[in-house]
Amino acid sequence: MKRISRRGIFLWILSALFIAGILFLTVSFVHHGSEWAMKRYNRHLYSNGELIGAGTIYDTNDKILAQTVDGKRVYAESATTRKSTLHIVGDPKNFISTGVQYTFDSKLTGYNLLFGVYNIERYGRGNDMKLTIDSAICDRAYRALDGRKGTIGIVNYKTGDIVCAVSSPSFDVNDVPDNLETSEKYEGVYINRLLTAHYVPGSTFKIVTAICAIENIPDVYERTWVCDGGYTPAQGVEIKCNADHGKKINFNDALAKSCNSVFAQLAIELGDKKLTATAKELGIGSKITVSGAIESFEGKFKVDGAADDLLGWTGIGQGETRIAPITMLRIVSAIANGGSAVSFNIVDDFANQAGKALNITLPRNKIELMSADTAAKIKTMLRYNVTEQYGDYRYEGLYLCAKSGTAQIDSNDNHNIAWFTGFMDDENNPYAFVVVIENGNSGSQTAGPVANKVLQELVNNQS
Repeated sequence: MKRISRRGIFLWILSALFIAGILFLTVSFVHHGSEWAMKRYNRHLYSNGELIGAGTIYDTNDKILAQTVDGKRVYAESATTRKSTLHIVGDPKNFISTGVQYTFDSKLTGYNLLFGVYNIERYGRGNDMKLTIDSAICDRAYRALDGRKGTIGIVNYKTGDIVCAVSSPSFDVNDVPDNLETSEKYEGVYINRLLTAHYVPGSTFKIVTAICAIENIPDVYERTWVCDGGYTPAQGVEIKCNADHGKKINFNDALAKSCNSVFAQLAIELGDKKLTATAKELGIGSKITVSGAIESFEGKFKVDGAADDLLGWTGIGQGETRIAPITMLRIVSAIANGGSAVSFNIVDDFANQAGKALNITLPRNKIELMSADTAAKIKTMLRYNVTEQYGDYRYEGLYLCAKSGTAQIDSNDNHNIAWFTGFMDDENNPYAFVVVIENGNSGSQTAGPVANKVLQELVNNQS
């Protein structure tokens, strides 16, 4: 009897372990099935390591950016479009991790738990995807960069839909250069510079310092400062300015003239805790997620216990701060949108092989980055920058509110990072933008004209 009882207990244990194993495999399959299906050895989806089993990707005007034809992945007809949309669509081998072909691979292939990738066998392709980007505007942006390393991003600040997201250098997937992996010309070619590059923000960061001052210094608009070409804090070395701005420069003019002396003093007065709080509220140090799946570089901001000179340098955008351009794009979008940032999106919708829309819900939310009052005040200042400093005539008909930045990397001005960011104060054209050009010398002189070219194309050639 004891022997029979022991056998019974042993069988119960085996049965329990078997059931536990089945449950474990089931849960693993539910959570990781799509990952397993997307492995490169799946011949229904990949050929020679290149994705083939995916649906068609369209831009917002139904222009084909990628499709599967006779078991082969075929990209846009235009070589310029293939280059300008490379970091959005992705490359055939999925080296570009921010490309939609990589991020949404299971949805593009039509994978589901019940049938796996059966539809690929049946139809020869997966689900179709329509993007929010306008490939014609991306082409214009790519040409405007003219081979220089950098990025251009444009978003509808009311809806969060990204219209343009170009990163350079790029390459043609139909004619991959032999020196792609070795030439300095293609350094960082797989990086989406809008989302994942780490840039010194330069004077665009004065927007952040100005917001902090508006929220924490009640009489900031009544004050004046002295700028004799620089400011030397009690602790540390002199912080040089770009000019001698005189003995009575006010807050508005300090931002318009990008006065380092004033903004260094403001940063030191505000202190590390208030600057850190504002930076955090504006999203510096946090990742931005696009379409609920594509993540940006979170940024770097750390001034805890910093000496006065480091606080001053940080306040003018020349400290140890590093941000992705999309972070600044979201900040100016929130300013334009009354203080609230709408979640960014690059995917419009999906459709199955029969053309029927799929009910795939993408995140849509709104986050308040600053009060409506603060947004209105900094918006007025950014408009003043354009009318009084940059020249409205340079941006005819765009109603720009903007800030330039020239981030110094070393003593050579040719190595500067040129920034220009802002938005159009126009209900019919609610677009925010960011332009970053490496080795660009001056933000207003280099990145500003590039922004104008692309925005004029967007506004004047809409269907």
